[in-house]
Formats: sequence, structure tokens, C-alpha cells
Amino acid sequence: MSNNSCYPNILILMSDEHRADLSGFGGNSIVKTPVLDCLAREGTVFDNAYTPSPICVPARQCLMSGQLPKTCGCDGSWMDLAPGYPTFSRRFSQNAYNTVCSGKLHHIGTDQMQGWTQRLAPDAKVFVKYQEGLLKEAWLAQDQPLTRGRPTNESIVRGASVEFGKHQWFDAHAVDAAQHFIQSYFSERTSRCRPLMLKVSLKQPHYPFCTDQKKFDYYYSKVPVYTEKPCQHPVLSQSQAEDPVNVTPDEIRRATATYYGMVETIDTHFGELLGTLRQCGQDLDDWIIVYLSDHGEMLGQHGIWEKTRFYDASVRVPFFIRWPGQIPAGKRVEQNVSLCDLYATLCDLSGLDAPPGLDSRTLLPLVRGDALEWSNEVVSHINRHHRDHVMIKKDHLKYQYYGEDIPEVLFDLNADPAELQNVALEPEYVDIMGRFRRRLSELGYGPHGDPNYINAGYSSGVPESDISGGTLWSADSNPWLDPMTM
Repeated sequence: MSNNSCYPNILILMSDEHRADLSGFGGNSIVKTPVLDCLAREGTVFDNAYTPSPICVPARQCLMSGQLPKTCGCDGSWMDLAPGYPTFSRRFSQNAYNTVCSGKLHHIGTDQMQGWTQRLAPDAKVFVKYQEGLLKEAWLAQDQPLTRGRPTNESIVRGASVEFGKHQWFDAHAVDAAQHFIQSYFSERTSRCRPLMLKVSLKQPHYPFCTDQKKFDYYYSKVPVYTEKPCQHPVLSQSQAEDPVNVTPDEIRRATATYYGMVETIDTHFGELLGTLRQCGQDLDDWIIVYLSDHGEMLGQHGIWEKTRFYDASVRVPFFIRWPGQIPAGKRVEQNVSLCDLYATLCDLSGLDAPPGLDSRTLLPLVRGDALEWSNEVVSHINRHHRDHVMIKKDHLKYQYYGEDIPEVLFDLNADPAELQNVALEPEYVDIMGRFRRRLSELGYGPHGDPNYINAGYSSGVPESDISGGTLWSADSNPWLDPMTM
């Protein structure tokens, strides 16, 4: 049974803290991800996809808004989009779509829907700090903190266990709710007037690390154990100083094996969802299917756990799109792309106009082999300790800015794929560093940041000022500055 409207159905599968190289289609020969691998083979994989922010909350707000952290105003863990913000779910719901989400969205403000017309499972709540009246007073009367402190990285590693944890419970409920919705939505109907956008967003493989005994036993002796010393840089080595992880190689192996098991679990869950769609008569070839994650997980590389760094293990993400007949099967795109680009791409695939003012570029030219006008630039930003940390990746060069008093970083990934050698001060990179600094200023950062910054200035995939030099695009006014106008 196919959707008979002019718009295609869309299924967005999302995981949390899933590093890009930890799947079969990502080049890992150990982890078992047959469902994702099959979908990836039948679609186009973006091998250099990057998050706009290597931390959960801003990454997800940027994904939904199609805008970088500076553009949408979300650059930290406790910031959310303004109520009524024009997210892609709102854009699609205004254009005939039923927009339904099951699982994690990670909105922390008063607008817990942000354009979704229906939410099916947990994670639909208003945080206490946004609530007024008796509920907040009662909370305070119990002398409970409004927020719980996060665990240390050392406790995260040592706490890896063989059990059914809170994220396993959450994901099971999210998948079960999505399956029941699918069965109800497509029951006893031969045609539908409205297309469906369904997003199923899981919490695994985000810590705490938990898996079952069988998976743990399978992966324990097979997984790599990263024991590199941290880079000697005030920020890149800061994890050990501010949150030391004094653990044994065996404890690292246990945590890594458990993480692998969680990746296999999400793959199984996605297979269950696809099976339910097929059982309800849906031809998956009629659906646009997207898979992505919000950011990666360091797993101890460079002496770091979690994310928040601009190493590829943290900032690069798995990302593919499948739609037979429209998206080529078996294609690998090597150009740099951003999670922000999903917004414009979904609009392009569905025949909708993408709004102006986005930091989102349609990926269809790359998918179709036309990269002539693609800037090959991605930007990532996080506010850590009240400092702007910014990454600009252009081609194979990854530039990082951490503040005026902290050394800049430049990795040349062609010569140094392991990201071990900072070449920012090498003579042959002087001109390149100057171009990155100019681009940094155009993006509103650094000592000479443009005070009139509006957005990244992308038009047809070309930034306002290419790293190679020259103005290519001039920004118009941004109608998104007033999110209530749509």
C-alpha cells in the first residue's frame, strides 16, 4: 500500500552519540549492523558528515532548524529554540504532512513539540525551571536540586555493565510506541490523503554503557582499546585535567565492548520498525529513509571520553539517505556535509521550498554527482566554559579556534588522518591560516568577528567567502530572526 499523495512518506531514524566509524557501512568489520548496512547499500552514504555542535542539545536544535548554533541561538546544553520556531517538522506540518516523533527530541524549553503534530513516547516534558506555581514550589520544598550533576567520565567507564538500563528501557518503549502507531495508522486503509513524516529517535549508544551478556561476550575480545596519551594542548588535553579517567585497559575494553553492543541493539530496533512497516503493506521503496546521529563518542581516543571535541570521533557522524529511483544506490559522497543540510535536502526531495536564511544546503547536487558549486565547508561550534570553540573544515583541512589566548589548531587530514600533528604554525600553512581566520570573522567569531552576522551565507552550497579567497555571495536580510512570523 503506497502513499498516493504527491509527497513521499519520510522515515528518519536517529541514534545518540554514535561515532561515524562504528558501523558496517562506516568501515567497521566487528560491529553487527546488518539493517543499517543494507539501507546504506541501497542509498547514498555521506562519508564526511559533521555535526554543527558536538553535544546533544545544540546539535539537535541545529538539525531541526537547519541553522548553525550562532544563527539559531543554541550553542550550549541549556538552550532551546524559541517557541514556535520554524523547524523542518513545522515546515512539513504546514505543507500537508502528519509529523510524528517517537523517542528523544531533547527540547528543554516550553515548546516541547516544535512543529511535530504528535509525540508517541517518553521525553515529552517541560523542564522544572520553566514551570511556574505549585509544581516548582513543591519541588523546592522537597529540597531536591533542579538538575542532577552529570557523572564523571571515570564513573561512566567503570560503570559499564551487563544489564537492562534506563536507555534500553526508553528505546524499547519508543520503538514499541512507533510500531503501534504504524499499525494503527495504516490499518484498514487503501489510500491516504496526507503523507507521513515519522522520526524514531533512540538514546543508545549514549552512556551509561549497558548491554546484554551475549553481546558483551561477543565483543569483549574483539574491540579496539584506545590508550593514546592526550594531545598537549590547553583544550584538547583538558579532559584529563578537569575530568580525569584513571582506568585500566580492561575497564576501557569493557566499556568499549558494551558500546558496541548498544550499537547492535539500535540496529535490531530499526529492523523491527522496518518489519512493521512491511507487515502493514508499505513498500519501503516509496519512502525516503534517513539515518543519522547527533554526534560521536571518543571512546578514550586521545585520552578523551564522550564528545565536545572537534576530533572526528566526536564531531563526525553517520549519515545516509535511501530512496530508490531518486537517490542512487551504493554511492559514497566524500564532500563535507552538515546535519544542518538535512532541512533543505528534505524540502528538495519532497518538492517544498526551503525557507531563506538557512545554513542548510540541499545535498541533491552531490548525490547526482555535481560538486562544482559545493563549498566543501562545514562549521561546528560549542560554547564551553563561556568560550566560543569553533571548527571550520574545508576540504581536508580542519581549523579550530578556542579563544585569543589559546593556540589555534589545524589538522591536515590527508597527511595526518589520526589528527596527531597540529600544523597551525608550519610555514607552508600560513596563507591557509589567514583564510580560515577571515572566514572565522565572517561567521561572527574571534577578535574581529562580524557584529552584523546573520547566517553562514550559503547559497547553492557556496559560502559568502570561500577559503580560497573572494566574495561569492552577499547575505540578504534573514526573515528567521522573528521565529513567530511563520
